[in-house]
Amino acid sequence: MTPIAEIQYTANRYSKIMKIFLLLFFFLSVSATANDAVWIHKVDKPVESLYKSIYEGLEEASFYVVFEPNIGKSTAQFSQRWGDEYNRNGLTEIRSMVFCNGWYANQVGNADPEMLALCPLHITLTEKEGRSTILFIRPSFIARGTNAETIAAEIESTVIKAIETATVSSINSAATGSDSTGK
Repeated sequence: MTPIAEIQYTANRYSKIMKIFLLLFFFLSVSATANDAVWIHKVDKPVESLYKSIYEGLEEASFYVVFEPNIGKSTAQFSQRWGDEYNRNGLTEIRSMVFCNGWYANQVGNADPEMLALCPLHITLTEKEGRSTILFIRPSFIARGTNAETIAAEIESTVIKAIETATVSSINSAATGSDSTGK
């Protein structure tokens, strides 16, 4: 093999390795990005036993629940039409809470009016085999690189703290036999 052919062969080999590396890097970064966008909180209790505590926790943190879609109930009416495509993950509950805090909405609008797309916020609660998962799109992820990034991070932190406090409260009240009001 001539020196030029050897150089071309080596360059092609490295080019292929580099392409594989770049594809692998791309897929790994996309995967990490998707996971960074959603806060996931799992609790070993059914949705029904957490729902009221989370609702009250959000309202205590001044995030007022304005809409409560029961997605599982709404989609159940299509089970026959959708056949095998209906609820393939076997979720027994899918509910959502849509909520807002006027002061925070104003602050987001002051920082970057386009980030008002975050308002209202929502969480989704799913249940499978008696275990709940709470899903929340991270406002800080959406607002990254904008003038609303700082206020979005504060909103995110406040919402997450309210949910975590409410779920701990719900677990503790179940252990003591009291409801979310301490009775």
